[in-house]
Amino acid sequence: MDPCPFVRVMVDSLALKLPHATKPAGSGVHSSTTPCFCEMRIKNYPPQTALLSLSTYSNDSPPESSTTSAHGFNLDPTALRRLSGKPITLRVSVYTGRMGSTCGVTSGKLLGRVNLSIDIDAAQTSPRVIHNGWMKLGLHSDKPSARLHMTVRAEPDPRFVFQFGGEPECSPVIFQIQGRDIQQPVFSCKFSADRNSRFR
Repeated sequence: MDPCPFVRVMVDSLALKLPHATKPAGSGVHSSTTPCFCEMRIKNYPPQTALLSLSTYSNDSPPESSTTSAHGFNLDPTALRRLSGKPITLRVSVYTGRMGSTCGVTSGKLLGRVNLSIDIDAAQTSPRVIHNGWMKLGLHSDKPSARLHMTVRAEPDPRFVFQFGGEPECSPVIFQIQGRDIQQPVFSCKFSADRNSRFR
């Protein structure tokens, strides 16, 4: 039996580098007191949010080990068929302030956005590193701006799906969890039965 194709998009090594302030801190960003977070979006998928650790390095070296990660996105076979031949866009928006939203509007102050194009067709056959490094958030190259570090990867995540009686919601799913030397299948399922048929 062949596994169903799934693709997982992962975002790791998240860190933020803020420009040095040239004016006294007022309503602007102060790196030691203002929390920062990012919101990641792929069309037709729920957004993911993650806190950002602040990097103190002044060069382009990788950030310290205290980086953060996001939950990522899982693209199922239906999405892969719909997106076949079309790159998808991962949009990452960086905010300062408290993480959350009010009446559907993000409560933080927007610092900037970056967009990454992901070739989903290529990711179905082998792991791909979409981006690994720093990205500038500002639009003006001649002005200092915040920089975002992230590692974005897309890799195949095949799964076996069993369906019984045409009811996918009651079907067990096997997730292939890759360890160092073994692959351990994990079963999860949902069962429902008529109370009157308990003793049949």
